[in-house]
Amino acid sequence: MRDLHTLDKYRDTIAEREIYGGVGDAGNGCFKVYVGGRSFFVVASNGGGWEHISVSPRNRKRQTCPTWEEMCEIKAMFFAPEECVVQYHPPKSDYVNNYPYCIHLWRPTGGVEIPRPPTVFV
Repeated sequence: MRDLHTLDKYRDTIAEREIYGGVGDAGNGCFKVYVGGRSFFVVASNGGGWEHISVSPRNRKRQTCPTWEEMCEIKAMFFAPEECVVQYHPPKSDYVNNYPYCIHLWRPTGGVEIPRPPTVFV
């Protein structure tokens, strides 16, 4: 994940205080970002062996998940171009759904590579 201080102009310090109890840092924080004129709330974290962002529409009236294109732009804001991230679809018994229009991206830390199919399969 990028150093989140590079995104400080998008920080939502009010949300950070509510979620983290203080202002975020280089690997954790809350952000209001814009893609194509639409605003998104992003929570970024790095702990437990994972880098993670959750992305949801900032406008609660928008009752759809971010699109593929929107997620690609947000991924580029938070991760380097050659970093591979994934969106997991866990077993139903492991589902946690605190907000229905939120998408999560994950990347393991510690030099762990995410297995990927050959490029010709994608």
